[in-house]
Amino acid sequence: MVKKKVAGVLVVSAMCAVMAAGCKSVETDSGSSSASEQKIAGADGGSSSVSSQDSVLEFYHGYYHDESEWPAAKVMRDIYDQFAQEHADDKVTFKPIAVENRDDIVSAQVAGGSFPDLVDCGGAGVPLAAVEQGLVYDLKSYIDENKLQDAIGLNYTQNNQDGHIYSVHDQIESRGLWYNRNMFERAGVTADALSDWDSFGAAMEKIRALKDGSYGYIAGQGSSYIFNTVMASTEEGKEMLESDLTEATINSDAFAKAFKTTAALDQANGSDHTTEDNGNLMDDFNKNGTVGVLFNGVWNASGISENLMGDIEPAIYPGNIAIASAGGGLAVANGMSDEKTELALEFIRYMTSEKVQERIFTEVQANPCNTTLDLNSLAEKSGDEAVKKLAKACSQVNEAEHIVIDMNYSWGFDVDKAIINALRECAVSGTDIDARFQQLQKELIALIG
Repeated sequence: MVKKKVAGVLVVSAMCAVMAAGCKSVETDSGSSSASEQKIAGADGGSSSVSSQDSVLEFYHGYYHDESEWPAAKVMRDIYDQFAQEHADDKVTFKPIAVENRDDIVSAQVAGGSFPDLVDCGGAGVPLAAVEQGLVYDLKSYIDENKLQDAIGLNYTQNNQDGHIYSVHDQIESRGLWYNRNMFERAGVTADALSDWDSFGAAMEKIRALKDGSYGYIAGQGSSYIFNTVMASTEEGKEMLESDLTEATINSDAFAKAFKTTAALDQANGSDHTTEDNGNLMDDFNKNGTVGVLFNGVWNASGISENLMGDIEPAIYPGNIAIASAGGGLAVANGMSDEKTELALEFIRYMTSEKVQERIFTEVQANPCNTTLDLNSLAEKSGDEAVKKLAKACSQVNEAEHIVIDMNYSWGFDVDKAIINALRECAVSGTDIDARFQQLQKELIALIG
């Protein structure tokens, strides 16, 4: 991540949290309550009214959504409640708390020199400032002593910071691509077109030539994954992606090639089909069947309309590349009582167990972190066509020749957004790609400076 901006982000987040704490509601396992009834973190680092008690382990998570809005959130809450029930007779009470502003809560407490008992960190992960202050428990010894390497999977390498592991994510954010096989056939294209970016571009041209309202792919946010995987097509580029963004990387040939390859594809694809959020055009692919390719995660399987389920197939990126990121995940406060720490560690073991990981795969419909599961067997057993597609997508990602982290996590969201904005401008016909690239270089150098 771009380390120089971390401190500023924490300060802003902490200020936001002070305001948010006074107005946002907190969802607990017993329902919703106002902030005045259920205190949440303030800038002084104090947590809720019960977190200081050794008898309660508070767990902040982001699955606050109503079941009708996001069914997977209800599944996750049920999983948490099951753990609470299994440990109901323990000396320490496990208390899951669903919140919309978990990152703000973490930032506010870290600014005050403390850390939540247990938290499922969002995409930003564990703040660097928390690690530097020694506020976060190092999970590495516990993982090694209990031989949980396979249970936590990719976390063991991606979340390893100089021999320390401060978080474990129970799901792996896994991305390949999805294509409409029926549209490919109508355009005279086969899946072999996905083997390299030149043949991909030619395939998109054939789809546009159908002249029936179909277009190649959803660009913008999706284009960042083209950039990501073109960078990863060489060892040099892959190493750059997995390191902090530097001026040398920004000025490298690998960076230029990734941007210009993506920008040329986007410009041919057309400015009408670019968006900062894939969700804005998702129905074109999943429901209307008017798009050839969607760059999205394995979880997209659950969004495909029943009438298109037979037409849509998963694949990985040209060059046999997949994007997989452990991301944030479960982090434990340092310095708690032995009883609270023991329960927090047991919860991580529970969340990465085969029993829970099977539910995360079949019910949450995400790629589980535990590498011992037979996903295809579980999918067949479920009988659900979406889960079968999910299993196929997960297997392709897990078995890809080259697996690379999402640049969101290594370079930061600000960098990712700047690249997406530049690519969106390049999608406009007539835009000078070289000139826009030079402008982007200056923007990024200023951003990391």
